[in-house]
Amino acid sequence: MLAFFKQFKFFFIVLFIVSVIIVSIFYSILNVEQPLPVYQPNRIDATLVDSTIQHKKKYHTIADFNLINQNGETITQDTYKGKIYVADFFFTTCQTICPIMTDQMHRIQKDIINDDDVMLLSHSVTPEIDSVAQLKRYAIEKGVNDNKWNLVTGDRKQIYDLARKSYLVVKTDDSEDYGMVHTENFALIDKDKQIRGIYNGISRTSVDSLLQDIKRLKKEYQ
Repeated sequence: MLAFFKQFKFFFIVLFIVSVIIVSIFYSILNVEQPLPVYQPNRIDATLVDSTIQHKKKYHTIADFNLINQNGETITQDTYKGKIYVADFFFTTCQTICPIMTDQMHRIQKDIINDDDVMLLSHSVTPEIDSVAQLKRYAIEKGVNDNKWNLVTGDRKQIYDLARKSYLVVKTDDSEDYGMVHTENFALIDKDKQIRGIYNGISRTSVDSLLQDIKRLKKEYQ
């Protein structure tokens, strides 16, 4: 038996090396980081999606918008052109989940503060209360960096439509005046205006995943 192995020593060495290479290749293939999914209305909790688009299976993007931020500046889709951003819905007088959500958004802001590719966008679900002055007070109190994070107010119907037909993260209260019940959800939006992730904005673990997914998403543009 020993003589047999000595006779085919070179063969077994080559076989071992080839086997290692093949295993390494398969390992690399299996561990290639997959791109983030693109979220479509038909795959999201129906309570968060307007009934007119619940059937939609593809090509969903964020609609154009025209809103006003904490500095009285007009914020449109062009403000976020070529950017990855995180969006949520809140109101400044909320005493339940909003403070936690805002703290988590601030945490994201801290992480992306020097990253020109990433921004934040928070929409008020009580625009009649959250005036520019009110948003400014809130922004100062919560440490909002104006260059990274816009808190916006505007027409109630427009915000409702954005929440239910674009970002897909807000419930309706079924009132006749476009009533909104905001959730704790954060939406990750890519440079093509597509939803690439939805996260629990009051869960530190979920926001950890969001921060990692921002890095994954950036790699798609490299």
